[in-house]
Amino acid sequence: MNVTRVSVPVETRAPTGATNAYLVSDDGETLLLDPAARTTDLDSLVEDRGADHIAVTHTHPDHVGAVADYARDTGATIWCRRGREAMFEAATGVSADHTFVEGTTIPVGSGIEVLDTPGHARDHVTFVAGDEYVTGDLAMAEGSVVVGAPAGDMRAYLVSLRRLYARNPRRMHPGHGPVIEDSRDVLARLIDHRRAREKKVEAAIRDGARTPDEVTDAAYDKDVSAVYDLARATVVAHIEKLAAERRVRWDPKTQSVEPLER
Repeated sequence: MNVTRVSVPVETRAPTGATNAYLVSDDGETLLLDPAARTTDLDSLVEDRGADHIAVTHTHPDHVGAVADYARDTGATIWCRRGREAMFEAATGVSADHTFVEGTTIPVGSGIEVLDTPGHARDHVTFVAGDEYVTGDLAMAEGSVVVGAPAGDMRAYLVSLRRLYARNPRRMHPGHGPVIEDSRDVLARLIDHRRAREKKVEAAIRDGARTPDEVTDAAYDKDVSAVYDLARATVVAHIEKLAAERRVRWDPKTQSVEPLER
């Protein structure tokens, strides 16, 4: 299958200032993924190849901005994650024609498989076209992915990373930044990064930090003031994971955390 990337500038806080839209084509059929906004380049490609189907890796604003436009212009079949229809319609302004679940095959060429990869978002999926994986915000070639509470789930995110590591993709096409050729190295790096951050979060709590703000201040060595809200949300996601594993006690109402005996 042919996977073509178009970098689309977005006004949200996307890591690179742009989101990658993709056209996945085979046997004269095309799936348009994550059309974040309209651009001349994306319009030209869609006009040239058509768009038989449209779907998104997840419904964050920087991935869905032009879904309604291209749905109207192409008459494409619109897909979304089953059980997330209301979320999809609220984000895109259009309702889905079909829904998918883990293992669903979207009929483009020999088929594009849907793989559940939640964590960054509840409805996050990866699209698998042979050895080509369109991974949305699961991974980036450089840096890390925000997994922030309440929408992010750190336990689910680590499971998703490990699932792809086990599948050993030949190539990953992320939502932001360049194509990832060294998939396993990148996935291992992201897993190690999350483990290291988790250790710092737990150590901060055991050393006396009792609120997310206190934990955030203790768990980051660098200045995160410019993205403090994202850092704090990520810390809360780590705290929620530790609480689910009964390593800390977390009260979301009072926003207080304390260690549990090991």
